[in-house]
Amino acid sequence: MQSQFQLIMRSGPTPGAAFTLEGDQLTIGRDSANEIVINDAEVSRRHARLTFQGGKYVLEDLGSTNGTFVNGQRLAGPRVLKPGEVVSFGEQIVLVFEATTFDPGATVVSPRAAAAVPSMQRPLMPPPPPVDYAGSVPASPAPISTTTTIRRPGYLPIAIGVGIFIFLCMCVAFFWWVDANYLWCTFFPFLGGC
Repeated sequence: MQSQFQLIMRSGPTPGAAFTLEGDQLTIGRDSANEIVINDAEVSRRHARLTFQGGKYVLEDLGSTNGTFVNGQRLAGPRVLKPGEVVSFGEQIVLVFEATTFDPGATVVSPRAAAAVPSMQRPLMPPPPPVDYAGSVPASPAPISTTTTIRRPGYLPIAIGVGIFIFLCMCVAFFWWVDANYLWCTFFPFLGGC
């Protein structure tokens, strides 16, 4: 029996996406040069690294801005991942680390036959803690709606609007001063009647 590891996105830009972990060293980040690319503003260009050591994956943060968390605890150093643990990047990117075992000699269903069988989708939940587990189980974060986007106000349109308003006020003040001091002929001799 061999084990295959994967990260399944619970919440983020592509909920339900499965990232199969293959290789001795994988980087995770927003940049396309990473082995696992998560295109989200909360993820740094090079956010974290997974290293395969002794049949297990070790996760470490690479100095990211928003942090890397395992079961709600921010990483301060490398950490061996266990199946079922929840990995978070920032506040909104949540993945579950899973291990699946398979027998390489087993009969494999062909993709054509698998497509004929309708699949039931179930929500991804981490397995319950072992019976002898004495710690507290971290609360699962609520699913985040992917339809709502938070837009930050753009300061450029506000600055342009304020600039236009100040320019108009200066024009009005200038024309009022010219009219109050009977200086029309001084500034605008081409108007005639001067």
